[in-house]
Amino acid sequence: MLMNVEYFISKRIVGAKENKNALSRPIIRITIFAIALSVAVMLISLSILNGFQNQITDKVVSFASHIQIFKDKLEDKESPILLYDYFLDSIQVEGVSNISPIVYEYGLIKTDSDFLGIQLKGVSSNYNWIMIEDKITQGKICHSDSSIIISEMIAVKLNIKIGDKIRVYFPTIQNNRLNVRPFYVSAFYNSSMSDFDNSLTFVDISKLQKLKNWKNNEVSLLELTVDNFEDIDDITQNLQLSVFNFFDHISYSILGLDIDSRDAYSIQVRNIKQLYPQIFDWLKLQDMNVLVIIILMLLVSIMNIISILLILILEKTSFIGILKSFGSSNWTIRQIFIYNSLYLVGKGLLWGNLIAFVLLFTQYKFEIISLDESTYFMQSIPISFNIISIIFLNFATLFISL
Repeated sequence: MLMNVEYFISKRIVGAKENKNALSRPIIRITIFAIALSVAVMLISLSILNGFQNQITDKVVSFASHIQIFKDKLEDKESPILLYDYFLDSIQVEGVSNISPIVYEYGLIKTDSDFLGIQLKGVSSNYNWIMIEDKITQGKICHSDSSIIISEMIAVKLNIKIGDKIRVYFPTIQNNRLNVRPFYVSAFYNSSMSDFDNSLTFVDISKLQKLKNWKNNEVSLLELTVDNFEDIDDITQNLQLSVFNFFDHISYSILGLDIDSRDAYSIQVRNIKQLYPQIFDWLKLQDMNVLVIIILMLLVSIMNIISILLILILEKTSFIGILKSFGSSNWTIRQIFIYNSLYLVGKGLLWGNLIAFVLLFTQYKFEIISLDESTYFMQSIPISFNIISIIFLNFATLFISL
């Protein structure tokens, strides 16, 4: 089998015994180490960024879903959304996997020693519990209409334990008395996000509907889960169009329904990126930070490759002269040193990937480095491996360095 001449010569240069004592030898090792370190930093930064984005998005989605459909509170504060079959069919657009009716109400938990204002989220039997199952820290999800799920933060503040009976006071007046409802604590959750942990609780939807004197088909809003988060903007636009068309163009006389066409303008469709812009803007800022790190590390790799190639060329000046005397073209000589740089970059990539994966796997498995939950919404540095991004980063480093 014939071997490429340029590759053969390059291999001999790299493995030659005299090179082991050459001036360039320690510089080559430093170059490989610098490339490996740059690659490791890029891979670690990318994996941590993916981990942050995935975990924070997952936490927000778990408690607010991907998309919400609700009435504009500025226009109609107390009026519920009426769930007609025709309306539910109209919002079952491509990409939507689950629709859950939700009723919200505010209340006050009072114990013998303290009290705390809370937000009660009434959910139905088809609520996507899978989204928050991994956030449950004690107890279990119970579907009884008298059970309530509260956060660990609320439990600590009020000294509440699993199985305790608590009383929730509501702002509505009934028979000249405050409305009070008893609940049994079935589970604690922890999202590490104060926006939810400070006040959000889960109860059965029918309990709040009765409290508000609403019918079974009257709800505060609808939460929609989508199949692919990447499509959330397109699905939101499709839903906005479907909702508007339903209320604005459908023939209500044929349906026999009492529907106000003004709902076409009062009912809003918003996804979590629109509902929590501060969180997703913060995540975008992290994108920029990682991009700057990657660019700087690539520049370090490029400068190291350029430096070592210049040293190798100066060191091999006589050898280049011999090749020229034998009639070698400039392209042939250039290829020899390209193979040299391939060897250096390849070795740096190999060591860089190895270092990165050892460190990342250690953090992923043992969570060695912890974080301040109140600032970063999680207990430790999150790790998420994106194979496509890792492969692309390796090839990009190899290509740019050449």
